[in-house]
Amino acid sequence: MPSIAENLAQVRSRIAAAAGRSGRAADSVRLIAVSKTHPATAVAEACAAGQVEFGENRVQEALEKIPQSPPGAIWHLVGHLQSNKARFVPGAFRMVHSLDSVRLAEALARHAEAAGRTVEVLLQANLSGEASKSGVPDGAALEPLLAATLRCPRLKPVGLMTIPDPAGGEGRTRAAFARLRELLGRLRDSCGAGADFRELSMGMSQDYEWAIEEGATLVRVGTAIFGVRSA
Repeated sequence: MPSIAENLAQVRSRIAAAAGRSGRAADSVRLIAVSKTHPATAVAEACAAGQVEFGENRVQEALEKIPQSPPGAIWHLVGHLQSNKARFVPGAFRMVHSLDSVRLAEALARHAEAAGRTVEVLLQANLSGEASKSGVPDGAALEPLLAATLRCPRLKPVGLMTIPDPAGGEGRTRAAFARLRELLGRLRDSCGAGADFRELSMGMSQDYEWAIEEGATLVRVGTAIFGVRSA
């Protein structure tokens, strides 16, 4: 079985190749290693292989794991965030990938202000229409959310995130990624979000190469690095 370091090398190679196919530099794509259900020792192994940014789906699991992990690790919350957990985010996570309501933005901003921290956020778009997924519908619903977030102190909206239907196949998956890229440009222009509103968090272990070819700047890869999750 390949080691985490070997898996990371393989993923980085494929990221570079996909970026090259789309006329981009490899360093235009940031790899978020999603360590959900894997222990802090796995994070340490990835850090030793040069990985810096890590993602967690659940706040409670992250809060237990972060103190046991190397201090240089940068943490992203990539899973759904409930408003009652927002108080735990400032100081623990650099970026939240799953902002999906004005209520959550206001709660997160309130706690960030109290902590004296700034939190980068991505707006999550549900482009597949699946009821099981969080996120706001594309188009009209994203614009007021971005406008409200731009008014929140200590929140810095930097882009969009989506999770396509895993059963959609390459065509539908690529279409969702392309749609998110189009929405990013439209929202940046209509809301005056500025040059920092440029991140596209899209692509996981099964489709991150397609995502990169469609413009991803952040890819969230777990299984391809750490192996099959235990739960």
